[in-house]
Amino acid sequence: MTTTALFRDDFYLSTTEAIVTGIREDGGIELDQTCFYATSGGQPGDNGSFERADGSCIEIATTRNGDTKDIIVHMPAADQPMPLVGEKLVLHIDWPRRYRLMRMHTACHLLSVVCQFPITGAAVGEEESRVDFDMSETIDKDDVTAALMKLVAENHPVYLQWITDEELAANPDIVKSKNVRPPMGLGRVSLVCIGENSSVDSQPCGGTHVSETQEVGAIFIAKIEKKGKENRRFRIRFGTPETASAL
Repeated sequence: MTTTALFRDDFYLSTTEAIVTGIREDGGIELDQTCFYATSGGQPGDNGSFERADGSCIEIATTRNGDTKDIIVHMPAADQPMPLVGEKLVLHIDWPRRYRLMRMHTACHLLSVVCQFPITGAAVGEEESRVDFDMSETIDKDDVTAALMKLVAENHPVYLQWITDEELAANPDIVKSKNVRPPMGLGRVSLVCIGENSSVDSQPCGGTHVSETQEVGAIFIAKIEKKGKENRRFRIRFGTPETASAL
């Protein structure tokens, strides 16, 4: 059965009720709906817990997609009890972790605004993320940091707009990534827009993000690595260079 992905419409939803619709051979739990984000697009899946009627909990280690994008599988941690098909659960994501990932994922979008080159790879982390660009230019990491923090301080709104798969196919230039295609096949694709009327940025993305750039907080470029003649890897971290060097 398909899963209603509540996180697609509400990034701040941290708890909800759900019904168990299936238990997979590998122990994965399928539900009728979920607020748990499934690993995709460089952002790791949510973890957390499922609360049962008797007050006990099932710890969830990660969340991923099933055979298709409309099936979401919740993988329990080791040695957890298994629910029954038809059982009602209360889902609780690890909100502090999710919120850090939301902030960091939004920061990666801001980096793509500052560095307007095709993206060749990305990975979102709780403390550090990386974005790879198809570029050969030399660029100063302190200048990039200053430009990022300017966007953060301006506190631009971050919001979603929806377009159809057909509209995206007709406008391929809005995709910044060279190697990863945006999530299609569900009939609609989410555009993450930054700034009034998308004045700062607009790009297809199925990840989770904060609602305004100020929520990202202090970020800086820790390192720019040369990964080939025309490939540069930017490592972005929370905090400031001063606080990082003091650790």
